[in-house]
Amino acid sequence: MNLREIGAALEAEIIPETSRDDVEILSACGADLMSDVMAFVKEQVLLLTGLINVQVIRTALLMDIQAVCFVRGKAPNGEMIALAKENGIVLLKTKLPLYIACGKLYESGIRQGGVRAID
Repeated sequence: MNLREIGAALEAEIIPETSRDDVEILSACGADLMSDVMAFVKEQVLLLTGLINVQVIRTALLMDIQAVCFVRGKAPNGEMIALAKENGIVLLKTKLPLYIACGKLYESGIRQGGVRAID
């Protein structure tokens, strides 16, 4: 799915400064603990979170996550937007709670998910 379709499914607004048209999403990860996000491995992933701090953007960078959606009506601050823009990460925000947002993505066709295999 492209980010416009994701935005429609989540009733989300794309933060204009970070908007890109070339991002395709194949999987999603919903978490408020960045350690859980780091255990998640997929390509072309959307991170959904209610955590609002710059560590979310830094974790997205570390994990090659190209899009982050903030849930429960939370919005990124200027520092987060600047860091995301500098690194090509698209930011979205929705009023939906995390559980409902994940369900709407599933209904829309985002079915992939998983965690890192432990050796």
